[in-house]
Amino acid sequence: MSADTATDTATAQHEPRMRLPIVSFEHLFRLSDGTGLFEHAELTTPRVEHGYCLDDVARGLLVAAREPVPSERLHRLARTYLRFVIDGQTDDGLFHNRRGADGVWADDAGLEDCWGRALWALGTAATQTQQPALAEQALTHFGISSCRRSPSLRATAFAALGAAEVLTVRPDHRRAQALLSNAVKLIGQFQAESPWSWPEPRLRYANAVLPETLLAAGAALGDPATVAAGLAMLDWLLDIETADSHLSVTPAHGWKVGEPRPGFDQQPIEVAAIADACARAFTLTGDPKWSDGVLRSAAWFLGDNDVHTALFDPASGGGCDGLERFGRNENQGAESTLAAISTFQQAHRIAVLDRRGRLSGT
Repeated sequence: MSADTATDTATAQHEPRMRLPIVSFEHLFRLSDGTGLFEHAELTTPRVEHGYCLDDVARGLLVAAREPVPSERLHRLARTYLRFVIDGQTDDGLFHNRRGADGVWADDAGLEDCWGRALWALGTAATQTQQPALAEQALTHFGISSCRRSPSLRATAFAALGAAEVLTVRPDHRRAQALLSNAVKLIGQFQAESPWSWPEPRLRYANAVLPETLLAAGAALGDPATVAAGLAMLDWLLDIETADSHLSVTPAHGWKVGEPRPGFDQQPIEVAAIADACARAFTLTGDPKWSDGVLRSAAWFLGDNDVHTALFDPASGGGCDGLERFGRNENQGAESTLAAISTFQQAHRIAVLDRRGRLSGT
């Protein structure tokens, strides 16, 4: 079934029935041109003067590569995004992030989040069977940068998820294996009984990428203890970011014990990371609490959140830029639109897996 054209009715064992919206790429097409994906929008209109961001283009390549039955138009967009990612890569494996509308890179190359997100996208694109030339090119460029190491915890986690994807098609890829092992060491051991169990002094952004990395690494490297640590870490985070059965996620400025909840401005990227991590946990365990987590993430975009306001615009297919105390940021930029697309992709996939499991009696 193509998520481009079909809807699905999702039913989790502990959640009400919810009609999932069509996974639409129309706003993504609107934000893109022959070079890449514009970072910002005023309402639904691209703000061309602000240029492009490799972080967003890599996320765009990721969701395009994940789509189960992509249209030819989406295939073309994936190739555009791949060219952009490759253009941002240096010979020594670093990545630029900021690119002006004139096509000129505006920053020094480095090993920050853009490096990690580029590797995540390249690793995912490397698994594509429908575009073998794209997959081969993505794998080659993954290899160039996967020997580098970032001091950033988030960047390392993003990169590790790409490494886990590479190992599904190249289980002997030593650089991918080493990158995963390094990520596990950097995240460290999760101590659920500790007063503050998180590996950072406060929650920041895309927090669920850390437990997802442990899940991906443990599964890829055959390490059940690391999988168990990832599940415990995700369970802890999901408890922190849930209020009255809906997601109440960490705001843009972060959160630690003692600070007020709920916090605003809540970012769609946080919810998309929860959906990704819970989807992986459900795939590994079949436990319905993780499919519930994916569907709660989708429900957050549809208005089941702290201010009962939808952040998904079905007319445009875009995602709004943040949940505020009295509503939403109406602008539909790249990051938020991609977060909505990614979350609904996971929700459709998990709804199918969950339904199959129940029909088979598992």
